[in-house]
Amino acid sequence: MPNHIQTVTLMRRDIFQAIADPTRRAIIALIAIQAMTPNAIAEHFDTSRQAVSKHLRVLTECELVRQEHQGREIFYQLEIDKMKEIDKWLEQFRKIWETRFQQLDELLLTIKKQTP
Repeated sequence: MPNHIQTVTLMRRDIFQAIADPTRRAIIALIAIQAMTPNAIAEHFDTSRQAVSKHLRVLTECELVRQEHQGREIFYQLEIDKMKEIDKWLEQFRKIWETRFQQLDELLLTIKKQTP
């Protein structure tokens, strides 16, 4: 049975594998604006409806999108909480980058002051 760290690592790997694909990232961008049916999503791509459905299945399995049934239609919408998990994971790197950029700014300012 996997421990908590293994479970979190597997979850993150799945999420990041899902968003590694440019088509899936484009789907996420589309449904972030409004919920859409698979057919409406497929209209934005030069690929088959079946290929879009496969991408939606991956995103749904990773819980990045959710299905909402309205009558006979299925609408897909972004799962904001999962996107927040991605952002939270990236935050650790954002802090590192900000610190390094601040150090670079300070170094450049020092060099500029020393240059006649």
